[in-house]
Amino acid sequence: MVLKLLVAGAVAMAARRASSDNSPAQERVTTVCKRAHDLEMRDAPIEPDWILEGNPVARAAEHVRSADDSSFSALWDCTAGTFRWHFNWDETVIILEGEVHITDEDGNAYTLRAGDMGYFAARSWATWRIDNYVKKAAFIRRPFPSPIAALYRLRNALRQQQPTF
Repeated sequence: MVLKLLVAGAVAMAARRASSDNSPAQERVTTVCKRAHDLEMRDAPIEPDWILEGNPVARAAEHVRSADDSSFSALWDCTAGTFRWHFNWDETVIILEGEVHITDEDGNAYTLRAGDMGYFAARSWATWRIDNYVKKAAFIRRPFPSPIAALYRLRNALRQQQPTF
């Protein structure tokens, strides 16, 4: 049964890729470079039920999105406040300005300052406390469905067992 699901998933992905690869309207973009301060920051309100303290005001600007919509990069900033945040997708951040105090769902506490990086797994929660202001660059990736992720892990395990010459 699992094999049938994997094969069906692979066929569906191949069909999707073939239909998108043949579209003359889609131009392949290989490099996107922009000045961060040229990106237009727009309001990105935090879910009101997630706010624990203060009145944090968040803004965001998308830098680029992949053609298959599986990943994107963005800038995000926020004023003082404390809130819970749910990460729908895997997210890696680099703090550009300010700092943020983060407590993950296991109770581990971190402080990220300008130049620091953090990773947040998809479907996880964290509490963010911003005393003044924080600005981050975010790299966000949709996780693969479980059967596809299992195939990647299997492939990687098989590659590690191959002799190198």
